[in-house]
Amino acid sequence: MKTILSSTIFCLVIFSLLTPSWAGNKKIMTTRAAKVLAERAIVESIYGLKVRSTEEVVDMVAANFVGKTESKTKATIKGIKIEEVVYDAGKDIAKATASITLDAFTNIDGQDMNLGGKVFRRVAFATSTPSQAGPIKALRAAELDAYKQLAKRVVGFTLESKTTVENYLLTSDVVKSKVLATMYMSEVSDYGWDPQGDAYVKMILNVQEVGAILGIAVVGEENIIEVEGQGAQIDNFQTAGQN
Repeated sequence: MKTILSSTIFCLVIFSLLTPSWAGNKKIMTTRAAKVLAERAIVESIYGLKVRSTEEVVDMVAANFVGKTESKTKATIKGIKIEEVVYDAGKDIAKATASITLDAFTNIDGQDMNLGGKVFRRVAFATSTPSQAGPIKALRAAELDAYKQLAKRVVGFTLESKTTVENYLLTSDVVKSKVLATMYMSEVSDYGWDPQGDAYVKMILNVQEVGAILGIAVVGEENIIEVEGQGAQIDNFQTAGQN
């Protein structure tokens, strides 16, 4: 009798230990995705990324505005540490914090950077639930907008404008701007969402510090350039043509 009872208790203990595995892989997938995205953020900060952006405004109407920004990066890197992962089971959203300490590194332009043990730290969010992805997508959009704005400030941009007036009436007005640049050593100073759900990312670039790291004298530039990128969850003009 004791043997049967002991066997039953043992089976119940084993069953209780195995039960959590039935929860599935959602938490694992979500947290792992957040880690990968945090690693990408570190690579973009140090190694850099290529930014290509175009903006066009036709006839001064916001519904006719078209803005497109693309980024691309690829690097081999080691030493990135995941410091912390926080998972919200209710919303299925994970936040990962990654960091790296580097003495020397070669950036996207092939320039050797003497970083002197500088610590870089970035965070990223991820989810496995599509309905929860809106705020995270908006934050990434704001991040790319910040990179674009930094590029416009540091590297510059090309602007084209053509206006036509006939019989004293404006018949056509087109403004286009283009940005093509590589950015590195930019850091996120703040991020978040406003009450409407639009995201913002504040990004800074210490121009003098970058010059010192690259061994290049920088003259006539601001010490620190700060921009604020914006990103939205919903396109209010998606059905503008139907109104």
